[in-house]
Amino acid sequence: MALRSMCLIAATLACFCAGAASLDAQARERVAFVSVADKATGAPRDAVAPTDIVIREDGAAREVLRVAPASGPFPIAVVVDTSTDAESAVQDLRTALTTFQRELGAVGPVALIGMGARPTVIADYASGPAAFQTGIGRVFATPMSAATVIDAIDDVARGLGRRDSERAAIVVLSTGGREGSSGAYQRALDRLVASGASLHVVMMRSPASAFQDDDTRQRDTLLDRGIRGTGGSRRDVLATQAFAPAMADLARLLTHQFRVVYARPQTLIPPESVTITAASPAAVAYGGPARGQPK
Repeated sequence: MALRSMCLIAATLACFCAGAASLDAQARERVAFVSVADKATGAPRDAVAPTDIVIREDGAAREVLRVAPASGPFPIAVVVDTSTDAESAVQDLRTALTTFQRELGAVGPVALIGMGARPTVIADYASGPAAFQTGIGRVFATPMSAATVIDAIDDVARGLGRRDSERAAIVVLSTGGREGSSGAYQRALDRLVASGASLHVVMMRSPASAFQDDDTRQRDTLLDRGIRGTGGSRRDVLATQAFAPAMADLARLLTHQFRVVYARPQTLIPPESVTITAASPAAVAYGGPARGQPK
């Protein structure tokens, strides 16, 4: 009788351990969203295999289990320069936004936010593509205003943090003029990282627009750290006529995202950093962890 009881206990423990192991295996899976592009041409890849991606957590390589084309809602907030410095570039900005929307196709929802003097919603996420196109026609330069890149990223990141989706992005389209935000970059950076959105920047760079005051330095610090910290991208142009092809390239990158599932060993302490790179030196990877998943 005692032997039979011991056998039953052993069998129960075995079943429990097997179930726990199964749960542990599920708990180890993490998700990231990644785009892989050719380094020479910038063209995104249409197909990506697990061996094409390297994921590291705090420097430790993780096993990539599965890769599939990304699907589902993808909120994208486009922050466009409507400051006085953008007055001569308004038509090129509108053309770039139209090109971006056309290349995105059905990906979205997409919102349009102006950043002259203060962040202002021109077209909301829920309003649809037609409203976004109408909003493009309402992109004007605000008289006697500076751009508010820092405040806009802060506000947009806070709003995206309340939206339910596995991925999100913030796109900044800027002439690189004066910065007039009231907030400091660190708060905006913290909210950006907390939102789980990737940051992408298309900005004009020229000696005439190279302001070096403290506000501009804070903006540049936010953009640099925000892009690196969220797996985003940056495209610098030398003339406003180059905005449209740069935005088209960015749209193609965003429409070629893949949902990547990778394995994380069981640990009580979540990683402080997740880095995603391409396995091939001829390619570059952009992306980061999915939003809303447990640490």
